[in-house]
Amino acid sequence: MIAGAPAAGKGTQCAKIVDKFGLVHVSVGDLLRAEVERGTEAGKKAQQYMDQGDLVPNEVVVEMVKNRLSQGDVKEHGWLLDGYPRSASQAEAIEKEGIRPDLFILIDVPDEHLIERIVGRRLDPETGTIYHLKFKPPPQEVTDRLIQRSDDTEEKARNRLKTHNKNVDAVVSTYDDVLVSVDGTRSMDEVFESIDGLLTAMVEKHELATVGQ
Repeated sequence: MIAGAPAAGKGTQCAKIVDKFGLVHVSVGDLLRAEVERGTEAGKKAQQYMDQGDLVPNEVVVEMVKNRLSQGDVKEHGWLLDGYPRSASQAEAIEKEGIRPDLFILIDVPDEHLIERIVGRRLDPETGTIYHLKFKPPPQEVTDRLIQRSDDTEEKARNRLKTHNKNVDAVVSTYDDVLVSVDGTRSMDEVFESIDGLLTAMVEKHELATVGQ
């Protein structure tokens, strides 16, 4: 499992993990949309709640996660669960289903760093490229057409971080024994170097255990 606040760099690290270790990336948001599109039983249940503007109940989401993790590609390659569980009740629900990670990675970035990352982001509407006024300055010729996404204001960013922090604190206690916090203030490559070391050690440990059986 991997967790991180908005702008902590979780998406980049997920891509790097999948690329190197071949794990199946399971994002609950993507899973929810896919099940709704396919019209599965769980998808139909979820759609009813979404149509009313309500949150999809834990039992429906857990059913989706359980179904996905039971599929052949996941059993063969292992899973990377991204951004889930997000609450103590979700963590408790998947624990009851026997879904537990070998490793829970928390990308840790102080709020003020995250605010700076979020508020400085600018989108090029023509190419879809995201720049940052400080960390990835745009070329002069595109500067005038850049826009700031509506949820990238400081006020909205602080609200999102407040919600994230409250939820993550409730979740991590469930995974104390497998939790590793990684310093996310460093470069993307440096962060991945730490994650790579953790996952490599985990894989080696499993291989040794398999040999010993």
